[in-house]
Amino acid sequence: MFLTGADIIIKVLIEQECDVVFGYPGGQIIDVYDSLYKYQNEIKHILTAHEQGAAHAADGYARATGKVGVVISTSGPGATNLVTGIATAHLDSIPMVAICGNVPTSQIGTDSFQEIDITGITLPITKHNYFVGSVESLADTLREAFKLAKSGRPGPVLVDVPKDVQTALCKYEPLPAVKPFEKFAAKDIRIEQASDCINNAKRPFIYFGGGVLSSDAKEEMLELAEKIDAPIGCSMMGLSVLPTDHPRFLGMQGMHGHYACTTSMNEADCIIALGARFNDRVTGNRHKFAPRIDIVHIDIDGSELSKNVNAVHGLRADLKLTLQKLLPLIKESKKPRWQSRIDDLKAEEELLRDKREGLTPQNAIKVINKHLTENTPVVTDVGQHQVWTAQNVFLKKPRTFISSGGLGTMGFGLGASIGAYFGTKERPVLITGDGSFGMSLTELATAVKHQIPVVIFIMNNGVLGMVRQMQTMFFDKHYSNTTLERKTDFVALANAFGAEGISVSSLDDLEKALSLGFKAKGPFIIDCSIGKDELVLPTLAPGDSVGDIIVKADE
Repeated sequence: MFLTGADIIIKVLIEQECDVVFGYPGGQIIDVYDSLYKYQNEIKHILTAHEQGAAHAADGYARATGKVGVVISTSGPGATNLVTGIATAHLDSIPMVAICGNVPTSQIGTDSFQEIDITGITLPITKHNYFVGSVESLADTLREAFKLAKSGRPGPVLVDVPKDVQTALCKYEPLPAVKPFEKFAAKDIRIEQASDCINNAKRPFIYFGGGVLSSDAKEEMLELAEKIDAPIGCSMMGLSVLPTDHPRFLGMQGMHGHYACTTSMNEADCIIALGARFNDRVTGNRHKFAPRIDIVHIDIDGSELSKNVNAVHGLRADLKLTLQKLLPLIKESKKPRWQSRIDDLKAEEELLRDKREGLTPQNAIKVINKHLTENTPVVTDVGQHQVWTAQNVFLKKPRTFISSGGLGTMGFGLGASIGAYFGTKERPVLITGDGSFGMSLTELATAVKHQIPVVIFIMNNGVLGMVRQMQTMFFDKHYSNTTLERKTDFVALANAFGAEGISVSSLDDLEKALSLGFKAKGPFIIDCSIGKDELVLPTLAPGDSVGDIIVKADE
């Protein structure tokens, strides 16, 4: 059958099993929106308040489901408004396809109204991008975009479609949904060499990231940990892969990680890194990190191997397949001295734990934990609240912790919550700050329109907390432009959008507010006052390694 390019776009989305897309219309994408109208019974479109919110929604959908998230925009500012959302997905390896309209091919290069070179702009922040020059190549280009987005190390792919390509006619033949490229294990000799290193370790530590989730390698990782009697820690992107209370799990690693996790990784003699990056938040000063530790690093992206820290054994391969071949070569061994040291570190962490009573950030998260089900998507924005959540939230199932790790995007949370809801139909909980929420609050209109029952918990301290903390600790309390001095009434704002809200200033108030919020049929804001001098600990001074983490405010 012959279809317009616009119809082909929607037909390919349907054949790729895409049930919902997020976006915002405009002149150079209007033909696609006309096709969305035709096929509205087969695919749902969520109109957001801003293209950045749409990109974050597609991202949140992908994180919550493991499927490819799709976002659609017009040209010019519509396309550039996607950039932060695309970069957020890129840094966290999230599968996404962004489809942008553009001016007709005859006007490319003329500085036409709302013309922009979006493929050039997004080249560094996508796995690949395409400029579609003819309608004949459109369907296969879109299919290839989906294949790339979900193959290997997942990531965003952008497809730029000029308006005349959208209106041109072409023969269309439906095809089954594309499958990712075939996965592969590491070579046998490399696996044998890595197994020798692991078998000789006296203090092994398993450090994993989001790659364990992408590869579905959780069970193999746990079997490895049992065989070598190793503790396990993760990057922020690894949170929720294991239940918080798993006996081998020490929590999050790095400058703001759990003390026992970070310290034991620093004291290990062999780190087995699985689908994780060694970025600065994990290592601190990379030149001081793990100077006498053997690192076995398995990752599907070869560019990550020995990029920041040297891996004695770097294996570019699929995690699950490689671990399945590695496990028979691993000798079972108990390490009582190492486990005794881990127990000591856990006890030290317990002594360091904030034990104040009343409404502290940590206690607030613990109250929220009581209301979470095993399927609740817990979403954060970026700032102090993100770290307090990562340190204290209780997670039970994979894909229930959604946060911007690599790019650290303030304003990510509300859009991502919307996407997570449409992916799972579970009530999301957004934990945010007054600074971050101010960057995306217009998406309340989207949440209200679709009656998304998101509970929005705002830690309101009147400051840009993480930056202010740095000023407190390392800049002689020079509070330059981190005091917001705003008079925003978030409850009144919620009401103005058609949502509900309540202010709280005690744990009892919070408990009552959460009971109301978890019964609400639409968005529910809880505006929670916290002290502006609250600190995220542990932390690091500039230039220090994770071996020098600061665990007390007076250090």
